[in-house]
This record gives sequence, structure tokens and C-alpha cells, in this order.
Amino acid sequence: MNQINAITLQNMFLGGAKRIEANKEYINELNVFPVPDGDTGTNMSMTIMSAAKEVGALEEPTMDQLSKAIASGSLRGARGNSGVILSQLFRGFTRTIKEKDVLTTADIAEGFDLAVQTAYKAVMKPKEGTILTVARVTAERAAEVAEDTDDINLFCKEVIEAAEDILAKTQDMLPVLKEAGVVDSGGQGLVEVLKGAYDAFLGKEIDVQIPVAPKKEVFDSSAAGKDISTADIKFGYCTEFIIMLEKEFSEKDEQEMKDFLTSIGDSLVVVADDEIVKVHVHTNHPGQAFEKALTYGSLTNMKVDNMRLEHEEKLIKDASKIAAQQKEEEKAKKTAEQKENGFIAVSVGSGMNEIFKDLGVDYLIEGGQTMNPSTEDMLNAIDQVNAKHIFILPNNKNIILAAEQARDLVEEKEIIVIPTKTVPQGIAAVISFVPDADPEENEEAMKDAISAIKTGQVTYAVRDTSVDGKEIKVNDIMGIDDDGIQAVGKEVDDTTLELLKDMVDDDSELISVYYGQDVEEDDAQELVDMIEEMFPDCDVELQDGGQPIYYYVLSVE
Repeated sequence: MNQINAITLQNMFLGGAKRIEANKEYINELNVFPVPDGDTGTNMSMTIMSAAKEVGALEEPTMDQLSKAIASGSLRGARGNSGVILSQLFRGFTRTIKEKDVLTTADIAEGFDLAVQTAYKAVMKPKEGTILTVARVTAERAAEVAEDTDDINLFCKEVIEAAEDILAKTQDMLPVLKEAGVVDSGGQGLVEVLKGAYDAFLGKEIDVQIPVAPKKEVFDSSAAGKDISTADIKFGYCTEFIIMLEKEFSEKDEQEMKDFLTSIGDSLVVVADDEIVKVHVHTNHPGQAFEKALTYGSLTNMKVDNMRLEHEEKLIKDASKIAAQQKEEEKAKKTAEQKENGFIAVSVGSGMNEIFKDLGVDYLIEGGQTMNPSTEDMLNAIDQVNAKHIFILPNNKNIILAAEQARDLVEEKEIIVIPTKTVPQGIAAVISFVPDADPEENEEAMKDAISAIKTGQVTYAVRDTSVDGKEIKVNDIMGIDDDGIQAVGKEVDDTTLELLKDMVDDDSELISVYYGQDVEEDDAQELVDMIEEMFPDCDVELQDGGQPIYYYVLSVE
């Protein structure tokens, strides 16, 4: 075979999704730090499965339809750094192929090249030895192989062999990987996607269910309503038809058509997607409605009923009522007083949530360590905050890229992502906000505030490993600060104190202790007493964080 069509590529994409879903826990285990929130496999799987829902719903797609489903689904479903990078790889690849009918080895290689370019641009400081390296070297090999052969099967084998080879070498590129005895988890995820796609090309099956996205609802008037008085009928003809679009039907076109139909009738329902527009209207001039519709394309399923004779209005009346209600809700939403500034924070734990609420954060996204919010979650949050300028506090280094991706998709509001990597940094950023300052001044002040915060976290190890020269056994207690694992022990309090010794210096003034959901307040207070005795020159505050996984989150400033 020397070319593949959209149907084959669809099956290959779903094969890649199935394989990474089946192997996500293995990928999670490759995370270098043995914390109980290693989630690279989960993030990459949820990202591609978001696209797989859209891809799986397509029936005999064109390459353009398939490209849109892959790019849009993965972009909005992207979670964590690895998921965002994967979505950018898909985005670049689909930009190359969307206008083609079939793909050759040269086309695929060209797609790989643009995929890598797009992904590298999305990362501020690309690091070698990661998924980016695996993608880049694989794309380089794809270009070489495409010059020598047009055999898709041979091309796939050579490219996957190159991907596996560079993946094995990531150990030598990053010392932390070599010490832990693992390859890069994101790179492993990408290799799984490629191998799954090749399996599908060969006709193999992986038994993982792909959830299918629900198909868009269209207006259905097949259920006839009960009789009503004809005296109440202002417009006598129930007119329905479908426009088979022959040109772009923009939001402006849709509004223009709605305005025209409203001028000659009522009970209007217009439902549009990329290919068709279904229209229902009550009017005394069905012909005028048809003439207007013909300017956008050909007509089918045309139906005109004389309601004064057939009395079929109840369903239409209900639909009109719902449409009017939705219109009023949208109108109220748009006309509500828009405030100048708003805040969105990612948080986890009842105590942490309450702190952010008390500080005036408008919307909280539940997530963080064990569940990174997606770009879609960010967009939904942005939609809920009625403000001109919205500050997003990711509070986790693995969520910043998704927040930035959401920012780039919003046009009607100014979105400012403050790159907070921990909850204490997020709290410090909100506290430093000055209402009278402009957004640029506040962004600078908030970034300055987070740079003055040191964060520590105390949790347990989920596997044996070696990191930074420290031998770690499963269930050991680990103290982790901004620079990595600093303390390892058997007891929570001892490890916490050891961690603080590394964090506190002569300039430190305040230590904040947030205790998690698995710690009793009395036990936390005993720890605070020990901290006060150890660091008499610092004020110590105790807060109920309620966070899972981490016994304590510490802040030093």
C-alpha cells in the first residue's frame, strides 16, 4: 500500500488512542518522582480520548472532517504538559493533511515535521530528553524514509523503530531518568500512540472501548401537538426545510437569516452545523422563506402545513418558548454588569477552596495533583466569570500550559495566566493584587509575589527508586521543595522538620502550614509547636488545607 485514505487514518488514530489508554498505568509508573500523583499516562490518554470521541462519531469522514475532529478534540481535552504537547503535535500534523484526499509517505513525513514545529513553539523552554525529542528525531527519520520509499508499511516500521531507539536514549540525555532507571514517560506515551496506529493499519485490535460523542441534536417536529384555537394563530403556515450548504455559513449569515425570518414570521428555530441548516418558522409567506434560504444552498425536506386546518402547533410552541427563554438568558448574561477584574484558581481540598473564596476568587476549578484540568475546563471557567480581565492561577506546573492554551483561544476577554506552580504561590499572588492598578502592573506585582514564596510538600513514595542520590523505598515519607526531594524518612513530622531546615534561612519571616485531609488538627498543632521551637525568629501559621495526598503543604516567605 502506498497511500492511505481518511477511513484508514481514522482507524489508525483510534488505534493509537486505544493503545495509550490500555498502557496509561504503565506510563504513569515511568514518572521519575515516586509521588502518588504520577499522571503522564492519564493526561495523555484523556487528551487523545477526548479527540477519539469526536473521531469515532464520524461516518465515512473526509480528511478535512477528520482533521478538525482530531485538532479540536485534542486541543480542548488537553490535560497536563504532556497532554498539551500531544495536542499541539496533532494540531500541526492535521494542518498539513486537511486538504488532501489521500496521504503518501511524503505527506505523512511533512505532517510530522509541522507537528514538531508546532509543539516546540508551545513550550517556553524545550528540554531535550523528553517527548519533544522523541517527536523531533522521529520526524527527521520519517523525512529520510519518505525519500527512499512510498511503501506505507515499510515507512511505519522504520519510523517506529527510530522512535523506540530515541526513546531508549532519553535515559542518557537526562541524568534524573538514568538514576531512576526509566525512559521519559511522555516519550513513551508518544511511542504507544504510533505503535497503536500501526497496529490498526495492520488490522490488529486492542480491546478498549472508545466513548462516542453524542451527535448534535436537530429540531424534530415529528411529534404532533394537541389542538389549539385557530384564533390564536397569527402566522398560518408551519414552514420547515433543510439547506444543503454550498458556501460558508458564518455566525453573521446565521444572524442575518434569523433577522429576515423574524421579520416575516415567528416561532423561529434555526439549527446549523458545518454542512446543513435546518429551519422551522411560522409565516404567512413560505415562498419568501424559501427564496432567502436558496441564497445559501439547495433545499431539501421542504414541508408546509396550514396550521389553521391541521392544528399542529403544540410542539412548535414549546420549542419557541424554550428558544425565547434561552434568548432572554443570553441577553441577561450579556447585559449583566461586567466587572473590571476576575480570578480563576485551580484548587483541591475544602480548606484551600475556602481560602481562595475568602480572597475573592470568582471561580474554582477542582483539580491539581491527581486530576489536571483540561483546556476545556479552563474555557468553561472563563465563560463563567463576567470580567474584562481574568487572572488564572494554575497552582501547578503541569497545568500552566493548558491555561495558556485556553488563553490563546479566547478573544472577547483579556486572559492573564500567572504561572503559579503551587497553591501557596497562588495565595500570595491574589493577596498582592491591587484593585486600582492596571492589569499589566498587577501581573508584574503578582509574579514578583510568587518569586518570594518557597513551597514544600510532604507525601509518601509509591515505589522504590533513586532520585538525586537518595534511595527511596515504597511508603517512605518524602519532603519536596521547589528544587526537588530534600528529605526522606519514615515519620511525617521528622521529615517535615528536615524539609523546613532546607527551606528556612536568615531572611525568612513567616512559615505557613496547611494540613491535609489525612491529618488531625491536634497532630498538626503539635508539629507547629515543634516548628516554633526550631525557628523562634519566624511567625508560624496553621491552616486547614484539606488537600489529599500531601500530609502538609508548607510556605516560607
